[in-house]
Amino acid sequence: MTSLILSVALWGLIHSLLASLSFKAWLEKRLGEKAMRAYRLFFNLFAGLSLLPVLWLAKTLPDRTLYQVPAPWKYLFWLGQALAALGEVLGVLQTDVWDFIGLRQIIAPQSVTEEKNLVVTGLYRYMRHPLYTFGLLYVWLSPTMTLNSLVLYLAATVYILIGIFFEERKLLREFGEAYAAYKKETPMLLPRLKLKTSAA
Repeated sequence: MTSLILSVALWGLIHSLLASLSFKAWLEKRLGEKAMRAYRLFFNLFAGLSLLPVLWLAKTLPDRTLYQVPAPWKYLFWLGQALAALGEVLGVLQTDVWDFIGLRQIIAPQSVTEEKNLVVTGLYRYMRHPLYTFGLLYVWLSPTMTLNSLVLYLAATVYILIGIFFEERKLLREFGEAYAAYKKETPMLLPRLKLKTSAA
């Protein structure tokens, strides 16, 4: 269990360092602007590949089941996970997919340097971070919870909540008043329920 916690913490630390603006600025001074065009793609590939050993540890280390949702309720959990996965795909499609992956920076770097538009439509009309929302829903709707998976899910939740804080600072610097107004009007993770009241 200790090795799993340490590996998750190490992954989060390295991931945060590589995502930080200060590290990217430091690296750009040494590699140059052209080399940094591939950084987003490298970052995504590295984040995914470096996560594999953590998942392997969670799968192979001694574990025990904490709970298992029985049928027919587990089918509702699976349905929720399917809807969360669909929401994740829609959230990515409503942004610039090629920029998100890191290919646009390589194929058409001139378009990246142009002013970006703040996405406030689709799912982003109801919450500022739908990708995080649906990602968290997917893992927490797992009908089977083990001790190792609980460690991973708790770590992912804490990491996302901390990451949002730094990401929003970056977005405020990038979009200024436009993002400040969007942040004021739009919830972070959970859509705001609007209850209709009948006129007296």
